[in-house]
Amino acid sequence: MAVGIRRPRGTADILPPETARWQRAEAVAREVCRLYGYEEIRLPTFEHTELFHRGVGDTSDIVEKETYTFVDRGGRSLTLRPEGTAGVVRAYLENGLGSRPQPVKLYYLSLSAFRYENPQAGRLREHHQFGVEALGSDDPRLDAEVIALGADFLRRAGVRETGLALNSIGCPVCRPAYREALVAYFAPLAGKLCADCQRRLQRNPLRLLDCKEDRELALAAPRALDYLCADCREHFEGVTRALAALGREFAIDPTLVRGIDYYTRTVFEFTHGALGAQASLFGGGRYDGLAEAIGGPPVPGVGFGLGMERLLQAVAAETGPGGEERAPEARLDVFVAALGAGREPAFRLLARLRELGLVADTDYLGRSLKAQLRAAGREGARFVAIVGEAEAEVGQVTLKAMDAGGAQWQVAFADAPAALRAALAGGRAEAQAGAPRDGEVEA
Repeated sequence: MAVGIRRPRGTADILPPETARWQRAEAVAREVCRLYGYEEIRLPTFEHTELFHRGVGDTSDIVEKETYTFVDRGGRSLTLRPEGTAGVVRAYLENGLGSRPQPVKLYYLSLSAFRYENPQAGRLREHHQFGVEALGSDDPRLDAEVIALGADFLRRAGVRETGLALNSIGCPVCRPAYREALVAYFAPLAGKLCADCQRRLQRNPLRLLDCKEDRELALAAPRALDYLCADCREHFEGVTRALAALGREFAIDPTLVRGIDYYTRTVFEFTHGALGAQASLFGGGRYDGLAEAIGGPPVPGVGFGLGMERLLQAVAAETGPGGEERAPEARLDVFVAALGAGREPAFRLLARLRELGLVADTDYLGRSLKAQLRAAGREGARFVAIVGEAEAEVGQVTLKAMDAGGAQWQVAFADAPAALRAALAGGRAEAQAGAPRDGEVEA
């Protein structure tokens, strides 16, 4: 079909049956967060640009290259959120969440995030994030809990072939010495670095470790773990002990950093081999200086952000994309087939079935009975309730099972809701014999 206006590049229409897979993943996320004591937060789609410049960092790729920033009619510079953490910390400070029992444990789900970058599989300009943030405690066990929550979510969502990488990038006390060591190592190699890394060498040398083009040089660079102050070393040892106590396997990756400036101490990343060159599934870490960076008091925090598109890509890699299958919750209990004078009473029956909690639908195209039965089959209906001219005249409904046996019987119109509910529960014999009336429906 010809289309005059198409969706912008880097965005996607999420259509059935794909939406059913999203709903399943979202349900898993909500359940895992409930088990860990995390509550949902919902954030504005845009924030004052300053929040991301001060929080995410002027030298990060997100702020330098990827934000969607505009000036509104009041002359204010606003930015579509590129990630969730800065907004959560701003909300924590602005709404006085520091007065609640600490730590405050929050999550956001299918939060739209916007980054102007080259679109690729699982990484769109508008993507959707599931993330958790725990604010108000610097206990290393909280770092381990956040990591464990992410691992549990992946397992329950159907992703098991993952690896966990862990590192510590220190704090403002010990990081300056490490920064100097990195500059001293990379400066003689400047001519071998890519253009981005040549620029980062003085502005943000930690980001050199994250470059895919200069990976070999990064592997031989000084390790942040060798420059940690006593407090950071003790914290990292606490994280590794807590993960070991939980039975969580991990590998220490000295080149692991995050692409956002607010991270301190713990950083982590889950990977999935089936995702190809972009093996990173999601990551996160601790950001104890973020609240101060945006003008608040010191508030320690740790969390992660996970791209839902990326997750579903990994689920499909392990379990298969599912084709056009419908989720169990999308299967119809009853399709109400209506003809002629039966359409009006059929519509009343449809409403009553829904009131009773049955998943029901009907025909709105004026199709023949044969075509309606085919439609019921395509919709996965378990039963069809037929209300045609003959049924309407005598106040009855013809019920038809859509399984291999295809049993068919008639009941009084008022008995149809109870009969269908009994049949769906496996009591077809009772339904055929005439079940007790469960809310009459007038023919």
